[in-house]
Amino acid sequence: MAPIATGPHHHRSTTKTTHKAFKTGHASKRALKDKAKGKVERQERGTRKTPHQQLMSKLDRKNQARQKQQLKQQERAQANSIFSGQNGAPRHVAIVPLSVDIDTTAVIRALNQSVDVPSDVSLNTISRVRIDRFRQNVQYIPAKYDLMSALDACRLADFVVVAVSAQVEVEEQGELLLRSIEGQGISNVVAMVQGLETVNPPKKRPQVASSLKSFLNHFFPSVDKVLSVDSRQECSNAIRSLCTATPKGIRWRDERSWMLIEGVQWPESTSKAVDDVVLTGVVRGRGLKADRLVHVPGWGDFQIDSITAAPLPTGRSKRDDAMNVDESDAAQTLDAPSADRDDLAAVAPEEIEMEEDDIESIPDTERKGVLLDDHHYFSDDDDHIPSKPKRLPRGTSEYQSHWFLDDVSDSGSDIVDEDEDEDMEMDISGAPEDGVFPDNRDAMTEGGPSEYPQSEMFLDPSPEEEAAQLEEYRASRRNEAKEDLEFPDEIELHPNVLARERLSRYRGMKSLKTSPWNTAGDRPHEPEDWRRLLQFGDYKGSKNRILREALVGGVNPGTRVNVNLRAVPASLRNRPQPLSLFSLLRHEHKHTVVNINMHLNATAEEPLKAKEELIVQYGPRRLVVSPIFSSAGNTSNNVHKFDRFLHPGRSAIATWIGPLTWGSVPVLVFKAKKPESDDPEVLDTADAPSTATIADFNTDTLDVIGTGTVVAPDPSRVVAKRAIITGHPYKIHKRLVTVRYMFFNSEDVNWFKALQLWTKRGRSGFIKESLGTHGYFKATFDGKINPQDSVGISLYKRVFPRKARALEDLGS
Repeated sequence: MAPIATGPHHHRSTTKTTHKAFKTGHASKRALKDKAKGKVERQERGTRKTPHQQLMSKLDRKNQARQKQQLKQQERAQANSIFSGQNGAPRHVAIVPLSVDIDTTAVIRALNQSVDVPSDVSLNTISRVRIDRFRQNVQYIPAKYDLMSALDACRLADFVVVAVSAQVEVEEQGELLLRSIEGQGISNVVAMVQGLETVNPPKKRPQVASSLKSFLNHFFPSVDKVLSVDSRQECSNAIRSLCTATPKGIRWRDERSWMLIEGVQWPESTSKAVDDVVLTGVVRGRGLKADRLVHVPGWGDFQIDSITAAPLPTGRSKRDDAMNVDESDAAQTLDAPSADRDDLAAVAPEEIEMEEDDIESIPDTERKGVLLDDHHYFSDDDDHIPSKPKRLPRGTSEYQSHWFLDDVSDSGSDIVDEDEDEDMEMDISGAPEDGVFPDNRDAMTEGGPSEYPQSEMFLDPSPEEEAAQLEEYRASRRNEAKEDLEFPDEIELHPNVLARERLSRYRGMKSLKTSPWNTAGDRPHEPEDWRRLLQFGDYKGSKNRILREALVGGVNPGTRVNVNLRAVPASLRNRPQPLSLFSLLRHEHKHTVVNINMHLNATAEEPLKAKEELIVQYGPRRLVVSPIFSSAGNTSNNVHKFDRFLHPGRSAIATWIGPLTWGSVPVLVFKAKKPESDDPEVLDTADAPSTATIADFNTDTLDVIGTGTVVAPDPSRVVAKRAIITGHPYKIHKRLVTVRYMFFNSEDVNWFKALQLWTKRGRSGFIKESLGTHGYFKATFDGKINPQDSVGISLYKRVFPRKARALEDLGS
């Protein structure tokens, strides 16, 4: 038998057997954890996230949604409740023309005729009509083609009808009106076009309407259609929107009580201050309280004597006439002032003026150096020098440390420095002139060849040579400053002027953002009544408390009342009838340091100079102010740099002394336009014609240059004006530099010797010693400096805001 041939033997590649995977209905926690690999996955759509939702059943969730819906409907019904009824409050509709050819009277007449309401509309008069189709009262407020008239009408309106022309394009004045009413706050907007039927051929009319809608959507995106005044159907649709829509209102206005003045009654009196001047209108917003002051734009602030009911006459039956006679003889008093009424004092009385702090103990004659932070260095006292820290055993308490002498042995390992664990927090943001220097230890700075021989004797140059060199240097610096404006705060000292006298009010600061500011030296320069201004311990808490207080009490909104004012000047008889009355919240008549976050429009022709006279409108007030500008932001020492100019497209904090306004209220900033025929060089001077324009109330020349928002007032906020004195590195030897043109005598060098030097490229140093008698000095820096670099010191003084004036007081 032949042998059997066998092939080579093969082994299995592995001894493991692959089993069929277990079919789980869902992934296990371990599988999900392995798959995530430490990442936190987003939960799937529809999963309940909060523990409260985990416990709620489907029925509970439906019930919660139903409750939210009912609450929303209840709030909407409550907002519209004051408009319901035969004698309900009228809906205020402002008619604002955007071109000269718009006839507001024709617009009102067309709206009334579309719902069959006959009315005789007079020119530029407020008219009230009853629309029976929608059971609503409408009060039309026609505005003129004027800035102030449009602003006054729109801040009282529930609906604003913007009327544009189909023939005349909206000019610059019309765009100014739109920007202004948008900036002060606006409620619902309805757009209408007049003269659309005159456009020929008719097929171009939709194109014209579409073009006007595109223009208005740039300011009011909610406008979805431009309605035609010439179409009865579209006018009827506009009336339907005005009578059925819920006005969204203006927040700052609805937080206060206000009313549209329908009539003014002056009693017969020959005195200068007239009592019982009656203003009639319907209360809107919050409840009107007799304890609070009221502001009448164009008149001023007044106290209320009483608030009485003033219902409209109704056609009742003859059976009720006897009862009506008794009610009319004695008007029903709705509210009267109590002991909690506000007074007209703008500042605190002198008796409660804060006690003055102690002035510095060193007389002026004994000071030997500039004030740096809290001390005059190089003076005779050494209180500013910190005591040498003791080396104490570990675990020593503060009480036990007083029993150790300064000469304790430090050979033991348990000895520790007392200030070893103190942490120093450094603010790394800022520029070298602010006292903030980058970490440039490894930065290679070009030092140039050494020009400082060790054994060279210093000799003062001749006066003629030094004057020529100084003029040449400053001429080159002026050209450089015009090109890039690298040193906006730089000042130039005259060689014959003593710097310590010229800058006597200035002080030094190690860091603008962290160094403390001693206010004792600013006491002689404070404005009048500075310490009697309203101050706040907790502004946010006070604001919330005042706003909650306005929610309750007072005459209910929707009530037609007579407001009796007291002590109204008789000179106001000759002025036009005011349009509105605003109730002030508590303390809103008192003066404080008003701060607004102001933005200058990018379209402004030139920068706005600080302390330039402007007209601002915030809330119900219009003031003539001369604001100072400072940088925004929060700092630990509450010190902010003063800005000499506010450039177009930038923002800053504008500050003045004026009446308080609670909340974030929008601000409009106006400035008089420059006459085109005048010489521009004259307009750049301080004799600008803005004062005359404001005094004459010529609002045609006003232009909106900026907007803003009221921020928290703070009298303790320090606005520091910076002055930079620069010098030129004359000779450089490693880190030792001779500087000239910063000072012009040795006494000034010694006076400012304690201040820190800085360069444009981020180097820092100190004055070492004075050279000669012409102001040259040696300085040491933390590294080599560039020969083209500039050496400077920063000095600061506090700038106080100026007091504002009411626009109505200026006109009187």
